[in-house]
Amino acid sequence: MFSTSASVLLWYILLIHVSEKADHFALSQVVALGPDVICNRILGLYPRQRNICRERPESIVTIWEGIEKGMRECRYQFQKHRWNCTYVPAQEPQFFPDMPKATRESAYIRAITSAGVTHAITQACSRGNLTNCSCDRSKNTAITEDGWQWGGCSADIEYGLKFSELFVDASHARDNAKGLMNLHNNEVGRKVVAENMERECKCHGVSGSCTTQTCWTTLPQFRNVGDILKRKYEFSYQVEQVGRRSKSRKIILKATLTNKKPKHSHLVYIEQSPTYCDYNLESGSLGTVGRRCNQTSSENDYCELMCCGRGYNTHQYDRTWQCNCKFVWCCDVKCNMCSENTEEYTCK
Repeated sequence: MFSTSASVLLWYILLIHVSEKADHFALSQVVALGPDVICNRILGLYPRQRNICRERPESIVTIWEGIEKGMRECRYQFQKHRWNCTYVPAQEPQFFPDMPKATRESAYIRAITSAGVTHAITQACSRGNLTNCSCDRSKNTAITEDGWQWGGCSADIEYGLKFSELFVDASHARDNAKGLMNLHNNEVGRKVVAENMERECKCHGVSGSCTTQTCWTTLPQFRNVGDILKRKYEFSYQVEQVGRRSKSRKIILKATLTNKKPKHSHLVYIEQSPTYCDYNLESGSLGTVGRRCNQTSSENDYCELMCCGRGYNTHQYDRTWQCNCKFVWCCDVKCNMCSENTEEYTCK
C-alpha cells in the first residue's frame, strides 16, 4: 500500500534529485503521481534500485532517512577536521553521497551511510513502518541457564542487513577498483551494526522480584557505530586491484608483497587523501577558507592546522543570554541578561 505520508516524503526526495523544473509541480499533485512516476524521476538510482522503489516505496523513504542519519554522524565525527564530511558533488546525479576520489574519506562515507541504511531499515521494521518485516520472533523462548528467556520485539537485524546489501550494493560495479572498494566498505558498515547489537531485559516476579527475565535484542546507539567506524578510518588500509577478468578481480593490501586480501573488518582506500586545504574540483575538496577554528585548541581545529598556515581573521562581537534564572511563586521565572565580549576565528 502506497500511503500519503510515504508519497509526500518521496516527493521531497524527488525535489532534491531532479532538475529545477520539479518545483513547478504542486504538492497536491503528488499522490496522483504514484510510485512509478516518482521513482522514475529520482535521479541517481540504478535499475534494480528503481524496481525496489516501485515495489516498496515506503522503504525508499526509510533508506533516505538512513543516508541522512549516516551523513549527520559523519559531520559530527569530522567537525573539527579540515575535511568535515562536505565535498564538491560529482557532475553525475547521485542518490548516495560519494567522493570523487577513492580516499579514506570516501571509505568512511560509504561505511557510515551503509550502516545508516541498515540501522534505519531494522528500526523501521521494529516500529511496524514497513510492510515486509516486523520483529524478529525466531529466537528460542526457552529459559536459559542464566534465568532469562527471549521474548518481546527483537530487532530483525538479519532483514536489515539483507535489504541494505540488496539496495546499497546495487549502485557499485565490480569491474573497477573503486567499485570493489565501495562494496567492501559497505559491508564493514553493516557488520559494525550487526556486531554491536545490545540486549535489553525486563524483570518478572512477585512484588518486584526478578525471578525471570524476558530479553530482546536492540540496535546499538548510532553514535557508537560512528565512533567505531571513526577508529577504523584512522587505521584504514590502502589496497589495489588485481586480476583482469571479471571473475578474478579483487582488491589486495598494497603494502604487502603477498596476494593478501584485507580483513572484512578493515576500512580500505585506494588513493592517498589530499590536504583538504584548498578548493579542488577533482578531489572534491571544499578547502578551509572561511572555516571556524580554535586558537587555543590542541586538536585538529587549532587555527594553524585548520587554516593550513594561511592565517585567520578575528571577529569580535557581544554575546548575550538569559542567566541567573529564578522561579517566583506563583508562577513565573525571572532572569537577568548576561553578556560578554567574544572572539571568533575564521580561516583566511
